[in-house]
Amino acid sequence: MTFDVADLDDPTVVELNTELQAEYQRRYGGPDETPLVAGQFRAPAGVFLVAKIGETAVGMGGWRSRGEDAELKRMYVRPPHQRRGVARRLLAELEATARAAGRARLVLETGSAQPEALALYRSAGYVEIEKFGYYSHTGSSHCLGKALA
Repeated sequence: MTFDVADLDDPTVVELNTELQAEYQRRYGGPDETPLVAGQFRAPAGVFLVAKIGETAVGMGGWRSRGEDAELKRMYVRPPHQRRGVARRLLAELEATARAAGRARLVLETGSAQPEALALYRSAGYVEIEKFGYYSHTGSSHCLGKALA
């Protein structure tokens, strides 16, 4: 597996994000409306990665600065590649890039309708933290964090 740095408006990222938004629609009844700005995911403020197997894009994810922390956004793996370790490897790569950028921890917000994501993050050492983010006011929001030192 390889990881390409990409911008949010890269055609592959747009395609993957469209798939992800359809999944949010199915699970939550609407898209993720969290505001994202492309520049937030460019070094040194962040990074956005496309995971590839050969030439095939199989997943994506990025982080943006949130003070001393890095905030994980738009983690997604295409269904044919789920449950094969792609998300775990992508998460590890995002953690490594955030650590290399001097971030203290990686934080994220996800929802109860994504039990697979919650299980992945918890098994990777993420623990519940104080709520933050666009959906922090909802009961289904889960905020997790992991120290990167």
